[in-house]
Amino acid sequence: MWHLYKMGGITPAIASMMGSSNAQQMAFIRSMSREQRKENTLDTPLADLEAVVFDLETTGFHPYNGDEIISVGGVRIKGGEFEEAEPFYRLVNPKRKIPKHIVELTGITNEMAEKGEDLMQVLHDFMDFTGKRVLIAHGSGHDKQFLNSALWRTTKIHLSHRVLDTMMIAKWLDPKRGEYGLDGLLESGGIPITERHHALHDSVMTAKLYFSFLKMIRSRQLVTLGDLYAYLSRH
Repeated sequence: MWHLYKMGGITPAIASMMGSSNAQQMAFIRSMSREQRKENTLDTPLADLEAVVFDLETTGFHPYNGDEIISVGGVRIKGGEFEEAEPFYRLVNPKRKIPKHIVELTGITNEMAEKGEDLMQVLHDFMDFTGKRVLIAHGSGHDKQFLNSALWRTTKIHLSHRVLDTMMIAKWLDPKRGEYGLDGLLESGGIPITERHHALHDSVMTAKLYFSFLKMIRSRQLVTLGDLYAYLSRH
């Protein structure tokens, strides 16, 4: 392999081992990661911030102990509005049985999942959809863990995008609330709850929650993404 690397033949070698399609997908994802690390979004005004609000459904809570992603959803936003772009939604074949309680929670059956796409293909398409945008999620720790695990297993990289967590924003804006689940925050914000534990529906509702938070953030004289990160780090 070292000889191949020195001779510039590492890509053909990977392609022959993995299949050219997978090798191309891996190269694209790694290229996106390198480009993302060059981005400095902290000076971007929140009013102009381009982001993808996303959500994952998974077989459980332990990505490093056998649990897998079963669906990915996302919507593009700019500032406080949805972009005019097709939303992202994919089912992923986890190549394992989905526990009964997850089937009941998400509505994704084993039969549906078996017809889902390969994880590498979904990661490729999601990274393409996201581009250099900031990622936003509610309770993002779960989603980041699963994305990092999936990216490392498929391409040996970690997620390099900046991530905003609407749960952390809610805790900063209303520290005495005590409960910060998505359902409760949506209800308090007067945001209609459509279909919960569906990756795309949850993404749309989380985006609407973020829009409502933006109004409060602006009232506190925070202008840029860097301003928001600084305040969140102190609270």
